[in-house]
Amino acid sequence: MAKYNRNQYPDHSHTSGSSQPGGGFSIVRLIIFVVAVGILGLIAYRYYGGTPEGYTDVPEEVLVKYVPSDFKTDVDLENALPILSNPYRYSREFDQLIHDFNLSLVAHVANRMNLTDSLKIKMREEYEKHHPYIRRMMFNDFIALQDTTSTIYRTWYQNDLTNAVDILNEVASKYTCFFINQIISTLLPTQEGKIYVKGQDVNTPCGVALTEGLQPMIARLKERASVEDFNRAKGILQERVERTIAELGTMEIRDRKGIGTSKQTKVLGFDVSSTEMEMSAISILKVGFKLDKYFDISVSSNSGVVTITMPEPEILSHEVYPKLDKLDVGWMREINQGDFNKNMDLLRREFRREALESDVMDKAKIRATELMETMMMPVIKGLNSRYQLKVRFKNLSPPLPDEPEAEPFTDIKNSSTGR
Repeated sequence: MAKYNRNQYPDHSHTSGSSQPGGGFSIVRLIIFVVAVGILGLIAYRYYGGTPEGYTDVPEEVLVKYVPSDFKTDVDLENALPILSNPYRYSREFDQLIHDFNLSLVAHVANRMNLTDSLKIKMREEYEKHHPYIRRMMFNDFIALQDTTSTIYRTWYQNDLTNAVDILNEVASKYTCFFINQIISTLLPTQEGKIYVKGQDVNTPCGVALTEGLQPMIARLKERASVEDFNRAKGILQERVERTIAELGTMEIRDRKGIGTSKQTKVLGFDVSSTEMEMSAISILKVGFKLDKYFDISVSSNSGVVTITMPEPEILSHEVYPKLDKLDVGWMREINQGDFNKNMDLLRREFRREALESDVMDKAKIRATELMETMMMPVIKGLNSRYQLKVRFKNLSPPLPDEPEAEPFTDIKNSSTGR
């Protein structure tokens, strides 16, 4: 019987990987099967007993396995918004809010890293060591970013509380990684300053705190803030407020700025609609002193000094008059009402930032001193020709809880002639 030769009939041979009757797997199928089993085995080894990719011989004490954990917080969201809207008034409550806020992030990181109960307690204790200076830095940064002189303006544009939540997010994001890393590096053993993690949803401890803790809290606060902002903006239409004021305006800044916005809609990489908007605004910002907050005149016959004490200068009013210079709306209408409000708020904040970064506050003090001399020196000389006038400015900002109060007075100059 003639022998069958596969190579003699290449056009009629079976495709690679087929099996002959009575035969087993072909070589190709066997190789694929072995490779697949090897990959599955490697994955199982890495997940259940292996070391993180790229590392070998990692000591067990620096190897952390993440476990699933739901984020929980003791932060009182109901009271958080009023605190954020007026941190000076609620300075102690602000401190407690930051304390609870940060401890929630620390606790979630500890739960995700599956640390022992004793380590969780130590992490909390370690944070308490850092809290005094962390709360001070967060408070100062929050105040620096918050526009406390335009509450009515921001309420009208429906972003008062929302803006406060955005500032909290910016400040918290700045310091969260710092204190989380400080606590982890202090309590957990490391290898060359590193810990190694494995498990599902692997991230750095800092990343866990930001993405799984901070962002959900900010989202919940922002949702509540949006509702409150709308209700307050709606209510302002029905209110008429009359109040007495005692203000001494000494400086006025007038400025003009513009902003442009362009939005395109693309389909398959091609522009099908485009909208352009250009807006300009004139700003009138007045700086001076709210004398109803504090104003005092004292006479010292021993030293021959009449001292007038006033509060530190601040922005008394800020009026912004917008004008729409150009508006080309595409057929898909990419611009909405929120874009107008956002651009207006950007212009207003830029006006205010430039004013605060200038020397307008120092000029306001100098001008106030000159005015006090002009008004008071004739009266003072009538009392006694040897009397001098001294103008002081008192910082009325409350200190943080448990923080010693700094020297609240600043002086401009002494005068015995009025100049």
